Amino acid sequence: MKHTTLCYIEQAGCYLLLHRIKKKNDVNQGKWIGIGGKLEAGETPEDCVLREAKEETGLTLTSYRYCAVITFLYNDCEAEAMHLFHADQFAGTLAETCSEGALAWIAKEDYARLPQWQGDRIFLRLMQERADFFRLELRYHNDELLSAVLDGTPLARELW
Repeated sequence: MKHTTLCYIEQAGCYLLLHRIKKKNDVNQGKWIGIGGKLEAGETPEDCVLREAKEETGLTLTSYRYCAVITFLYNDCEAEAMHLFHADQFAGTLAETCSEGALAWIAKEDYARLPQWQGDRIFLRLMQERADFFRLELRYHNDELLSAVLDGTPLARELW
């Protein structure tokens, strides 16, 4: 299983999002997501999210919360454990460019109208509503969410 981080940096009611438009053969192509990436050898999830934030945005996270582990199952690909973070304070100046896509501050209420993974809506809601750590399993076939399991309990489709 590969391990990645995903971080939603928040400021003034907006998330710093990455519009994935630059990489070829990107499973996230065209979607708006938080920042993050793959853990390198010897890295903890915290090490990785700090490194990725700096590399992708130019920002140094100074206050963040480890919210969840999301198991992402996509077609017949290798399973992914995404370590989800929320950051609300940072230092530095936002980079003008990012090799992964275009960075933009998007109002939280506008994010729902942008292309994203269906399961992202679930964990973003949980990240905002819950202070406690959670586990979420998301199973996809292509862009279709087939199932969502929160802390071992399947979520009803109307909660997606």
